Amino acid sequence: MPNRPFAAYRTALLQPARCSAIAIALALVACSPQESSEAQAPAAAAESAKVSLPSRQYTVEEFIASTGFRDNAFSADEQRILFSSNSNGVWNVYSMPVSGGEPTAVTASDSDNHYAVAYFPDDDRVLFTRDQGGNELNHLYVREIDGSERDLTPGDNLKAQFAGFDSAGKVFYVYSNERDPRFFDLYRYAASDYARTLVYKNETGLQPGPVSGDGAWVALGKANTTNDSDLFVVELATGSQTAVSEHQGQANFSAETFSPDGHWFYYTANDQGEFAALRRVNLQTFEHEAVLSEPWDITSATLSHAGTFLSVSVNVDGATKIKLFDAASMTERALPELPAGEIRSLQLSRSEKLASFYLNGDRQPSDLYTMVLDAAEPRALTSSLNKAIEPADLVDSQVVRFASFDAMEIPNILWKPHQASAASKAPALVWVHGGPGGQTTRAHNPLVQYLANHGYVILGINNRGSSGYGKTFFAADDGKHGREPLWDCVEAKKYLQTLDFVDADRIGIIGGSYGGYMTLSALAFKPGEFKVGVDIFGVANWVRTLESIPPYWEAFRLALYEEIGNPETQHDFLVETSPLFHADKINVPLMVLQGANDPRVIKPESDDIVAAVKKNGVPVEYVVFDDEGHGFSKKKNQIEGYGKILAFLDQHLKAAH
Repeated sequence: MPNRPFAAYRTALLQPARCSAIAIALALVACSPQESSEAQAPAAAAESAKVSLPSRQYTVEEFIASTGFRDNAFSADEQRILFSSNSNGVWNVYSMPVSGGEPTAVTASDSDNHYAVAYFPDDDRVLFTRDQGGNELNHLYVREIDGSERDLTPGDNLKAQFAGFDSAGKVFYVYSNERDPRFFDLYRYAASDYARTLVYKNETGLQPGPVSGDGAWVALGKANTTNDSDLFVVELATGSQTAVSEHQGQANFSAETFSPDGHWFYYTANDQGEFAALRRVNLQTFEHEAVLSEPWDITSATLSHAGTFLSVSVNVDGATKIKLFDAASMTERALPELPAGEIRSLQLSRSEKLASFYLNGDRQPSDLYTMVLDAAEPRALTSSLNKAIEPADLVDSQVVRFASFDAMEIPNILWKPHQASAASKAPALVWVHGGPGGQTTRAHNPLVQYLANHGYVILGINNRGSSGYGKTFFAADDGKHGREPLWDCVEAKKYLQTLDFVDADRIGIIGGSYGGYMTLSALAFKPGEFKVGVDIFGVANWVRTLESIPPYWEAFRLALYEEIGNPETQHDFLVETSPLFHADKINVPLMVLQGANDPRVIKPESDDIVAAVKKNGVPVEYVVFDDEGHGFSKKKNQIEGYGKILAFLDQHLKAAH
């Protein structure tokens, strides 16, 4: 559960879970936001004349043989680094020397995914988290020095989240909904023996945020609507709660971090413009001051252990840009220039002498690096891309834009296969992200690269309502799902038809979660526009989905109703915008993929749409994974799922005439 108010929750509600490789969690350097669709379409067409065929097409097994890496945390002595990897087919926790070498397994599961959290500040104990088969009921575990493990959050049907160590490293904080499945309370654990104390009882449903390093303060959020939220700080010793987000109109506020001395609280807010800027508030006087603004959203900010450095992430036109500053002067410090991609997930050691980060790009899956600040060049610790794959055979993405039905400019990410040209037109897919307020961005994605390698043009649409393009654009889909955002997808098809390397008669639509809903909506509400649809755990019946949301979404349930519709008061509207009740209009081949343990879009959603569409006499293929949730995280399932998607498209789209 992220420590952010509803703007961020909305981008993730119906997106694949963070462990999912099927999710389009893409980001890299993007084209200038001033480039218009009129300028870019001819450029894309001209590029089609420069055909450079891939040396070969790779199997799904070869793509999935690349290794996934994520998470990064230094050991107490700063000699080792902790990370997660799916090298054995599921996600497990590993460590390796910061100077490089062979990884050591911390966990060795062949069933449930395990993810690294942190080393203890004074020894080699390790914190990690896992759920059960993708059900998202994460528990927090410790691996002791002797190799044994202990569940620090035991119990059934609870969800827990680590909230950080204090500055001294003697205690740590954990959120858990064990007392009331709707709300997350804050507990303080002794690092020595795990004795715990309830320090904040959450009885009003506020959303969890960071805890100050001195243990004096906790930040909490409140969702009013998807476009408006409030932010509070609570003094834990007294329970005194102070609002830090007073504003006019609609604006979103997100908690970021506290200064190590507990003097300042940093947050982002878009109340003064279209994009979220970084500010801070003095916790003695409650006076606010500006820290940093950009012509794009600042999406996160973190202070190093002693507060010397401030790292900031900026969402730059579908790319993630990391900036590092001297916190006192806000002088930007240069990060290394690396040729294959961009820096992600920058972490500084407690001594503030070392840094770790991931490098990611279109042709570069995430690789872990370490470096000494202001000294040597960074050192690559991992090599993620399958050595059988030639990077030149992969494709680079580009940002393109088109004017939609009402002239609203719609940004997109385009992947053009090497083999596509005016003389050899390729089939294409409109790819719709999750959310509803998610964003398709640029980075390595094995499914997209697999499809592009096999000759499919992919247009990742950021339809109205997507995040990253200002609060007005973000709010433009409210109460309009199944209509205006869907019409953007139809316009995306028309844009693809203007590209001379696209076969105008062979265009399908694909998406996961909310993107799966958009896929079903396109087939049900705009029959005849798309030749095929691939629905990856998408919503078919909004009434049921909204009535079956997990109890721990209670803090933003009403805001979600405001965004999509209230099943208690808008039942007819939700039926009108739910593809299941209009499935008789679906007259083209449909593929549906679903995780049996999905808590967000439950399996009956997919069961029902499959049964309904089969009655129409069109081809329907249904793939269910019994050990997955909202996203397909295990390699064996990715191989099966990705492979079946390509086979389905080859049969029903590429071979279509």
